[in-house]
Amino acid sequence: MREISLNDIGEIYIGNAQDLEAKTGVTVILSKNGMGAGVDIRGGGPASRETPLLNPLMHADSIHALVLGGGSAFGLDASAGVMQYLEERGIGFETGFAKVPLVCQSCIFDLGCGSANIRPDKEMGYQACVDSEKREPKEGSVGGGTGAYVGKLQGMERAQKSGIGIYAVETGGLMVGAIVIVNAFGDVFDGRGNKIAGLHDDDGNFLDFKAEMYKSIKPKNLFTGNTTIGAVITNAGLEKSMLCKTAAMAQNGLARRISPVHTMSDGDSVYALSVGDFEADVNVVGTLACEVMETAVERAVKLA
Repeated sequence: MREISLNDIGEIYIGNAQDLEAKTGVTVILSKNGMGAGVDIRGGGPASRETPLLNPLMHADSIHALVLGGGSAFGLDASAGVMQYLEERGIGFETGFAKVPLVCQSCIFDLGCGSANIRPDKEMGYQACVDSEKREPKEGSVGGGTGAYVGKLQGMERAQKSGIGIYAVETGGLMVGAIVIVNAFGDVFDGRGNKIAGLHDDDGNFLDFKAEMYKSIKPKNLFTGNTTIGAVITNAGLEKSMLCKTAAMAQNGLARRISPVHTMSDGDSVYALSVGDFEADVNVVGTLACEVMETAVERAVKLA
């Protein structure tokens, strides 16, 4: 097994646009020829667009773009700019009257870390598409990860900066990669179970998140702005139902590195995208998806 670039997996274009002062932004994943897609949503508060397209019972066999952005539900406006970019280039689903680009999107809640009045919009979505032409995927506090934090049980002042993480591998011709924006309610741990980012006290020392949370077991509003969103990308030619399964297995990567995870205060959503026709068993693809997602989560906090 060897580490590779997301660009090696297939004809995908990943770009970012951000407002560093407002601490928000957008990341776009484009495929001019379309890409198979599935999704698995575990969190209780997702902000999303067109995700019903990815239900195996729906007609669409592929989508043209996936947008991962900030701004909570307001940030869904960014997809309009992505659609404009694709339409200008004649990319979309042929209806007989116009080509309609199929664009899915999920957003994190970052309104509490910068300016709540500035969110990703149509122009920012368009600029992220222009940036994708460079084919230079970036990590850290860029794009949709600009306003990402983790460990938010006691507010932003005791949370820790996070961002975007990327990791991809190849084995026997099979390629699987992950890109993730880690904006979790909970803490982040490394592969040995050591806490590497999250809730801390006023002196910067890590606190026991669960112990602090268990002090108040009666219902309360823990909504302080969370959600981890991302995608696994593969050259395996999987149908939509198997891509949904792959996305579900990739969610295990979040569960191994983030705790607590998939709460009602999160909107955790993972997509699976296919940009090839390599023949591979879904169990192998899903297992690799989990592994690359784990590493991408760790990189998101280390490179922020």
